[in-house]
Amino acid sequence: MSRKPARMYRDIRGRVTTRKEYMGGVPNPRISQFDLGNLTTEFPVEISLIAKEKCNILHRALEAARVAANRYIMKTAGKSNYRMKIRTYPHVVVRENKQATGAGADRVSQGMRKAYGKPVGTAAQVREGQKIITIWTTTENVKFAKDALKRANAKLPTPCGIEINMAE
Repeated sequence: MSRKPARMYRDIRGRVTTRKEYMGGVPNPRISQFDLGNLTTEFPVEISLIAKEKCNILHRALEAARVAANRYIMKTAGKSNYRMKIRTYPHVVVRENKQATGAGADRVSQGMRKAYGKPVGTAAQVREGQKIITIWTTTENVKFAKDALKRANAKLPTPCGIEINMAE
């Protein structure tokens, strides 16, 4: 099954569709875990990935960012020295008007007639300045957490900044 490029869904256009109970067969989000690492310990440093522009982030991109960040920080800081949380959830249903290709496609395709589209996935709608991923860690592991968030940023369709908050 071929995937359309994410740039087709990045921009927020029009009203969103979120009520899955009214449409048949919306695929489940690929992202499976939202809280990772050591969930019981309180850490003194909070490092967040913050969106600089509003956009839609597909569930596949969120999962890729989560895997990239988690793999790096687990390897460098250790399993018990961080907590990571994905702070957005893919609610928005993404639709696609499938087009036939190849020989005889002009006789099979409907073109733009009834072009509402079938649900193909979900996306998280992100505002400017919204936190996407947050990592709590110790002061020794701040550099590793920043590098992990930079790796996650490479998987996302919007430019992001990193904000660090120290607990008093």
